[in-house]
Amino acid sequence: MKYISEDIKAVFERDPAAKSIWEVLLCYPGLHAILNHRLAHFLYKHKIFLLSRIISQISRFFTGIEIHPGAVIGRRFFIDHGMGIVIGETTEIGDDVTMYQGATLGGTGKDKGKRHPTVGNNVTIGAGAKVLGPITIGDNTKIGAGAVVLKNLSSNITAVGIPAQETKRISVSNTILGKAQCSQGDTSEVEKIVTDIQGKVMQRLN
Repeated sequence: MKYISEDIKAVFERDPAAKSIWEVLLCYPGLHAILNHRLAHFLYKHKIFLLSRIISQISRFFTGIEIHPGAVIGRRFFIDHGMGIVIGETTEIGDDVTMYQGATLGGTGKDKGKRHPTVGNNVTIGAGAKVLGPITIGDNTKIGAGAVVLKNLSSNITAVGIPAQETKRISVSNTILGKAQCSQGDTSEVEKIVTDIQGKVMQRLN
C-alpha cells in the first residue's frame, strides 16, 4: 500500500495537469498500469504465473501499456501519457523514474536470462526512446526522445541520438567565460578556447 500511495503522489508532483485525486484515479492510464503491475508482480513472485499474466494482459488492453509481471519496479514510478510503453520481464527500475509514451525497455533477441535493462534512480526516459539489452543506466540520467540506447550509460548525463551518445554537463568553470578570466584588452585566452572547441567540433563531424 505504501508503494501505491507514493505512485499516486508522484503523479501530482510530476504532472502539472493533475487537478484532483479523483481525476488521477480515474483518468490516468499510466497510474492504472503501475497499480495493476504491483498486483501482478506480487503474484509472479509467488509463482502464480498464469494469473499474473492475465492481469498484465487485461491491463495492457485497457491502458495500451505493456509491463511484464516479472519486471522489478521501484518506488514513485511515473508514466506520463503512456500509450505504447513496453517493459520486459527482466527489467529492473529504481526509484523516482519517469517514462513517456512509446518508450521501450526491451531485449535485443540475442540474450538469455537477464536480457533487459537495469535503470537507476531518478532517471527520465523520453518519448519513443528504446533502451535495449542487459545494459545499465546510471542514476539521474536523462534519455532524450527517440534515442536508441544499446550500451551502458553513466550517471548524471543526458543521452540523445541513434545510437545514443552521452552529453556531459558543462560546469561554469569549464565555460569560455569561466576559463578566460582575461581583461578586455587581452583576448588571447578566449581565442585559444574557441579554437580548441572548433577543433573538437570538426573531429566529431569527421
